[in-house]
Amino acid sequence: MDDSPGESSESGSIVSNCHSLKIGGLHNDDGCPRQESPTRIGESRSASPIGCVGSRNTSPSRQKVIKTKPRGLDEETVSKFGKVVHPDVQMEDDIWAMLPEDLLNEILLRVPPFMIFRLRSVCKRWNSILQDSSFLKFHSQVPSHGPCLLTFWKNLQTPQCSVFSLPLKAWYRIPLTFLPQWAFWLVGSSGGLVCFSGLDGITFKTLVCNPLTQTWRTLPGMHNNQQRQMIMVVDRIDCSFKVIATGDIYGNRSLPTEVYDSKLDRWSLHQIMPAVNLCSSKMAYCDSRLYLETLSPLGLMMYRLDPGYWEHIPARFPRSLLDGYLVAGTQKRLFLVGRIGLHSNLQSMRIWELDHAKITWVEISRMPPKYFRALLRLSAERFECFGQDNLICFTSWNQGKGLLYDVDKKVWSWIAGCALQSYNSQVCFYEPRFDASIC
Repeated sequence: MDDSPGESSESGSIVSNCHSLKIGGLHNDDGCPRQESPTRIGESRSASPIGCVGSRNTSPSRQKVIKTKPRGLDEETVSKFGKVVHPDVQMEDDIWAMLPEDLLNEILLRVPPFMIFRLRSVCKRWNSILQDSSFLKFHSQVPSHGPCLLTFWKNLQTPQCSVFSLPLKAWYRIPLTFLPQWAFWLVGSSGGLVCFSGLDGITFKTLVCNPLTQTWRTLPGMHNNQQRQMIMVVDRIDCSFKVIATGDIYGNRSLPTEVYDSKLDRWSLHQIMPAVNLCSSKMAYCDSRLYLETLSPLGLMMYRLDPGYWEHIPARFPRSLLDGYLVAGTQKRLFLVGRIGLHSNLQSMRIWELDHAKITWVEISRMPPKYFRALLRLSAERFECFGQDNLICFTSWNQGKGLLYDVDKKVWSWIAGCALQSYNSQVCFYEPRFDASIC
């Protein structure tokens, strides 16, 4: 069996980018060469068999077309499939400079968000449009650009960020020079905002930013300002966001759960999580609930955001589960992703979904063996897993590969063109939005 990635027993495709592109402050990281065979005017790629001795007349769909230059036309005009190609029309600067604002907004709304960085350098008017209230109002009413993968790492203590657009199949570099020079790390992303936490000297701090608008702000200090597990959720309808800092043990005391509300601009204290031993640092948030895996008590701990209390769910983990990740799907769907098997030659990657009524994990899919062997060549190799909108992404620390699984379509596909995961990088799903406010 061919172990090369690119096909699946269920369904497979290759996601790649082979364009070399520079967009203002954003740079395409791939740089794969793209070869084209130029065709000169009036020249055919191959000779036509029509009129040759002994050739048979084929159907119109099989006949080769000869590109010719019609008589009486200018030298620059070429006949192509029966259509006349005219020279480029000279655009009048005076006319386009007076383009109405509402029409300009309609045009820019159809431009991919990463391309607008290039347009910002056209003129002062376009540079300031990202802060224009009418443009942001228009932008909030259009559908999302689609899912993207955000990769964050540090190069010589300088924060670096690249974004892979799944709809455009291209990588873009986002400058993070607007952020302070802290020793921070990625918390996560939601609704167009990205959250970081870290140390400013010896002080623990949390910041939220919008990479597209290059805006950021520091959140107030927590009541128990210590490093801990955090997650951010954005409410687009309410134009607000919340940051949840789960309970943890610091020294000989348990820290209570704290929640930051952007509308109140303060942290509120909540119940201490009644769990003694967490078996994973990964959390999943769906349907206004936060889920964590625990060994004592065995199962899941669920935090209801609105009432602000914890609840134990006695959902037993599958047998021989080596490492498990909780992944949030759409609506109330909650997935468990992990390796099964005590022996390296018998291991496999599986996906389960929580049956909320029966409180059991139900297997829904398995990673095809050739994908598993290509993603994890060693049994002890470390991988990461995260999801959004029924898309699950797998990244390997040593192989630098990314694998996507669409739960609804049951499709496995590689992400090619750039190393997703290295020893000091972090990856999460990201939704680019200009209207995501940090206030």
